[in-house]
Amino acid sequence: MVEDIAAPIKNALVGGPFGSNLVSRDYVSLGVPVIRGQNMSSRWVEGDFAFVSEKKAAQLSPNTARPGDLIFTQRGTLGQVAIVPQQPFDHYIVSQSQMKLTVDSQQTDALFLYYFFSSEEQQDYVRRNAVQTGVPHTNLEHLRRTPLLLPPLPEQRAIAAILGALDDKIELNRTMNQRLEQMAQALFKSWFVDFDPVHANRNGEAMPGLAREVQALFPSAFEDSALGEIPQGWQIEPLDRIAHFLNGLALQKFPAIDDYLPVIKIAELRKGVTESSGKASPNIEAKYIVDDGDILFSWSGSLEVVVWCGGRGALNQHLFKVTSAQYPRWFYYLWTKEHLPEFQSIAAGKATTMGHIQRHHLTAATTRVPPPHVLKSMTNIIEPLLMHIVNNNIASRTLAATRDALLPKLLSGEVRVREVEKMIEEIM
Repeated sequence: MVEDIAAPIKNALVGGPFGSNLVSRDYVSLGVPVIRGQNMSSRWVEGDFAFVSEKKAAQLSPNTARPGDLIFTQRGTLGQVAIVPQQPFDHYIVSQSQMKLTVDSQQTDALFLYYFFSSEEQQDYVRRNAVQTGVPHTNLEHLRRTPLLLPPLPEQRAIAAILGALDDKIELNRTMNQRLEQMAQALFKSWFVDFDPVHANRNGEAMPGLAREVQALFPSAFEDSALGEIPQGWQIEPLDRIAHFLNGLALQKFPAIDDYLPVIKIAELRKGVTESSGKASPNIEAKYIVDDGDILFSWSGSLEVVVWCGGRGALNQHLFKVTSAQYPRWFYYLWTKEHLPEFQSIAAGKATTMGHIQRHHLTAATTRVPPPHVLKSMTNIIEPLLMHIVNNNIASRTLAATRDALLPKLLSGEVRVREVEKMIEEIM
């Protein structure tokens, strides 16, 4: 049982503080981070933390978590588990909805145990044994008495190393994509919002970090427009003139058969396709089918613009599939993202209905369009960044599927570590 592999120290296996011992008024702007459910969406405890003072943390010392500890959700998203990372904090406080386990490192590898509790079998165990009174939840006694069948410690470490390597690569791809996205947006802002190269040309200056031939694509003067000055030779166009915004279908429930398309709703934009995703007929009109690399824009609820990389699916209502027969993908993607804060503000003002925008808002949103030959040269610079993002996301999806397929087989001993190590080397 879990209690048997807890470290032989005080408070190795504890729940969060009693409700009144930690309340919102205890939070401060900086101090000791508090681990809540929103900090447990990945392998590591991370994200935006609430903080308490060192004095308050000292009062809650039994509820302290340190690097290497495992954190479990008690109420909320049942089955959530994450590891406290080595950085950037050296201690945390566990919230009322979480539980903490410090493992005995002489018996158990913490990373292995994370994967053990992440397995579908163990997730099912948590759900089956949840307390159903009120909001479904588990408790410290259930965690303490959770049965474990663990391989020898060296094998635990080997299994954790294999699965960890896959997750490390996924994380590397995610970090790389953040940088690529930042690069694309920085170029876009410099070229289409601030007009930095035009200002530099007008002043006879070279722009640092910008190739001379790229800077030469931009004019050295501005001209008046309805929106003020724009680069000479450029045009103003409505957002819905440079792209087509196709609204999805009101998809009905589809019989559970083998041949289907997963329904892509707003939830899938964040989490990807899951077992709970709806199913649609594969025979819907081709224009409503979404493929990797398509631009999707949720126009109601939580407004987001994403480059979809979750595999083929069916476009649901409340989502736009954004395409263009004339302009490159990066161009209408970044212009839509440029207007996103404005659209979100409009949606937030819909006090009596679910926040949304309407098509006339797309028409009112303006873009600056350079001459075709300039746009073509820009495409050679920015589109590869977007393509790299897509390829990284598809690779990560494959890595995650490999990890999920290997996890139960490695835990059960169906496949051995040596059989898997070579395969992992090849796909990495």
